[in-house]
Amino acid sequence: MKTLPQIDFPFDGPFGQEMTDATKDLAESIAKEPGLIWKVWTENPATKEAGGIYLFEDSDSAHKYLEMHTARLKSFGVPVVNAKVFQVNEALTKIDHGPV
Repeated sequence: MKTLPQIDFPFDGPFGQEMTDATKDLAESIAKEPGLIWKVWTENPATKEAGGIYLFEDSDSAHKYLEMHTARLKSFGVPVVNAKVFQVNEALTKIDHGPV
């Protein structure tokens, strides 16, 4: 069953184009993760947060990624990584034009 992790964490920046420039290599690495279908990058300069919403082919791939990515973020100095994992109801998502 497709699985949707949501991750957010405190982030002092950069944001916008500067974030794109600084994290392009990371984005390219994430794109190669096993089971990943897509990622939407999220950022909120006002609250100093960043993160992402992901869609994985299955729960196992999503959980393996979360474990690895949490460790990676902590190695970057991120003190707290918040994560939630949801199963996707594909039938309802398709009715509402979701990209599954």
